Amino acid sequence: MRTRLLAATLTALAAVSLAACSSSGSSTSRNDSAAGSPTVAATPSAGSTTSGAPTASEAPTAQTTQTAPTAPDGTTPEAPAPSGPGADASAPAKPAAPADAGLPAKPDADASGKLVAALNAIDPAIVGGKPDQAVEQARKQCQSIYQFPKDKAKLIDLANQHFTSPDHPQGFGPDAATKINDALRATLCPPPR
Repeated sequence: MRTRLLAATLTALAAVSLAACSSSGSSTSRNDSAAGSPTVAATPSAGSTTSGAPTASEAPTAQTTQTAPTAPDGTTPEAPAPSGPGADASAPAKPAAPADAGLPAKPDADASGKLVAALNAIDPAIVGGKPDQAVEQARKQCQSIYQFPKDKAKLIDLANQHFTSPDHPQGFGPDAATKINDALRATLCPPPR
């Protein structure tokens, strides 16, 4: 009987200790508000445990309601772990690249002339008499080159999407698209990162 009493007493003291350690001091129990002191809460609980044997249901209830949740590694978390796609508690969130990342500034007349000449050298139908439109498509393709610098197949596909004409609605093919990407790197696109 003494062993059970001692075990119940130690369990109740452990629960009170955990509650005292995990409380922030801003909340008070019913006993605290009546006495006006946060230390009074531990004294009546400990006093009731030592003055009389608690029932079997009191000690586990005090322990389960007073303990803080623990993480799998045994530590007590300060805040809930982030959840959702891409959530990583060990590293801060990486900011997203701006929507215009890799988009070069509008070229001046000289740079536009060099770009149009390079595209006309590949196939005059690429520019098709619309140099301003060709420059805008080239800027968009530069952004794709910036975003996917090592994915040649994707860049060829995107060049065929950006550069079309009535005679070439699906683009100018993989050879011309490769040449377009090379011409853009040489004339307009920013250097690789």
